[in-house]
Amino acid sequence: MMKNKTMSIKQELFSKCQAFVDAKLNTIKTTIAELQQALNSETKSTAGDKHETGRAMLQLEREKVGQQLAEVQKTNAVLAKIDIEKTGNIIGLGSVVYTNKANYFIAISVGEVKVDDTMFYAISPLSPIGQSLLGKTVGDVVVFREQQLRITTIV
Repeated sequence: MMKNKTMSIKQELFSKCQAFVDAKLNTIKTTIAELQQALNSETKSTAGDKHETGRAMLQLEREKVGQQLAEVQKTNAVLAKIDIEKTGNIIGLGSVVYTNKANYFIAISVGEVKVDDTMFYAISPLSPIGQSLLGKTVGDVVVFREQQLRITTIV
């Protein structure tokens, strides 16, 4: 029973991270579509320079949004590498980590995520706290921002 409960927490955390990425992806895709439409409807006016400036601004905005899209796709790729069925004694990508101070889901940077009245921090393994936790096991103590975190459980 306990194993199913902990696995459902991991599934829930994963789902919330996926929803976060999906929402960002949809926002970016909508913005790209709107920019493309604005670019297509930008008509040649009598003030040619003004028209060219408008198009250049739209192009720059589209490039910026394209970079955001690439970042979200990278984040999605990290999420895709997580096997939520896998559990282990060593903290790695996809681990749910309980400490005496806070709980973490090593996945992507989402921030605070609540599951069944328990607060977790969805963090990237590349974040400072993620780097401190990687490779640790139950009972290990990690010092982060002058706080001692004792690892109590890894799922």
